[in-house]
Amino acid sequence: MPTPTQTAYLSGGCFWGMEELVRQIPGVLETEVGYTGGETPNATYDIVKTGRTGHAESLKIVFDPAKLTYRHLLFEFFRMHNPTTKNRQGNDIGTQYRSAIFHANEEQKRTTEEVIKTVESSGEWQAKIVTEVVPFKEFYRAEEYHQDYLVKHPQGYTCHYIRRMNLGE
Repeated sequence: MPTPTQTAYLSGGCFWGMEELVRQIPGVLETEVGYTGGETPNATYDIVKTGRTGHAESLKIVFDPAKLTYRHLLFEFFRMHNPTTKNRQGNDIGTQYRSAIFHANEEQKRTTEEVIKTVESSGEWQAKIVTEVVPFKEFYRAEEYHQDYLVKHPQGYTCHYIRRMNLGE
């Protein structure tokens, strides 16, 4: 019998660095980088990088909920990027690098809102959380050269790292 899975869609800057960190979380079964959150159909890097599509560089995460809860995944997400900078992570600037959580259902939305309140009240971030909480619509897989980028190019660019934080989990 196949393992029941859940899927999350997160954006927190350049998808290369996020993918590398997320794939190391126990319970994550697969990751895929792509584009979501915009209105332009069939999004590609060449049009998303202009910042005019409404899409964000995003990560599709398939995970085993018996080993990793959606809630815990979100706490890890808030440790690996700065959720207080609007449309920016590290050297990457533009709406395509915004912090966003794309919920697939009402349960994910509720959990997301609860986690954001917990993270804000933890005091670990000195500014207000600006992470967007929006319904998931469509995910467009990024080009093959973006998939597993930091595995293929271990010295490649990333501004992501895991912060040691007590987020009040």
